[in-house]
Amino acid sequence: MGGMSSQPFFAARWETVFDRRLEKTFRRLGWRDSVIGYTGYGTTRRVRLMARVTLAPKHRPLAGALRDDNWRERRGWRNFWSISCVNRAARIQVGQAQVHVVTDRGGYIDVAISDHGLAPGWHHAVIETEDNRPTQARVLIVADDVRFGLISDIDDTIISSHMPRPLLVAWNSLVVTESARQPVPGMARCYQQILHDHPGTPVFYVSTGAWNTFPFLNRFMQHRGFPSGPMLLSDWGPTNTGWFRSGPTHKLRALRTLARDFPNIQWLLVGDDGQHDAAIYSQFAREFPGAVRAIALRELNPVQQVLAHGSWYERPAAPASGPGPLPPIVRGPNGDELWAHLQPILDATS
Repeated sequence: MGGMSSQPFFAARWETVFDRRLEKTFRRLGWRDSVIGYTGYGTTRRVRLMARVTLAPKHRPLAGALRDDNWRERRGWRNFWSISCVNRAARIQVGQAQVHVVTDRGGYIDVAISDHGLAPGWHHAVIETEDNRPTQARVLIVADDVRFGLISDIDDTIISSHMPRPLLVAWNSLVVTESARQPVPGMARCYQQILHDHPGTPVFYVSTGAWNTFPFLNRFMQHRGFPSGPMLLSDWGPTNTGWFRSGPTHKLRALRTLARDFPNIQWLLVGDDGQHDAAIYSQFAREFPGAVRAIALRELNPVQQVLAHGSWYERPAAPASGPGPLPPIVRGPNGDELWAHLQPILDATS
């Protein structure tokens, strides 16, 4: 038997070739680099910055379109129309640090930068290529003495998205206008109350949603009253090993990264009681004993379960057993009821 191939999955190789040719064609038509700066985060010692370089018409850069006041009438399909800049050189300036990077085959940048010299709070990094004007990306520096943080899922936790049933996904993502997407009742109030009672709490959003939806999600959270925070999303394209990325694997990897980046923070994990969040959060809590203060799960009713997952199933009374104790787990159909259960737990462990 021959050895396992070290080459990426054929679909990933095909995607790279296709993107290169597409990029070359549109550059000939006068399109230029456009940088989308995602929200970065870090400590006073090191910061993680994420961005994507795509092509946009020279007369209408994408960055301008993202600030369009008519965002409420944007159809979802616009979020997914992009031309990746493969292996494109870029320069990043954050605080006192400056680094040179190269985009991956999807046009993405994900880099850790040390010795930036930034104080705790919100800042801006500057990202540019030789073909575009400097673009700013927000960066959250978490203070060294912070001991409590919030990690939230997005779909069916703060947004009623009916994920991931294919037809409904296509309708919500490609056809429905952004103004039609509805928040889960009470969740914004719940998060605002947490930040009121625990000032300085960093908020992170972890989702299997595509990076292409970042502009929409950013606008949605601002207009619906959700606190600002870095988002850790996913690339829906082929991977080096298969056609699609594993959603649960992505979430668990993101949680592990945050636990290692902030070893002194205890997390409140918020998700929904669909088929994955309870298991993912429980596994994470067991892998990092003491790193989770509580788990909050938004309950989906049977109709929502069918819409969200294509079938109804009997939710277990408790997560699957395993080694080590679990933190308190609360459930509720909306943010107001979750907060009623969470408040005494968080007050008691402050």
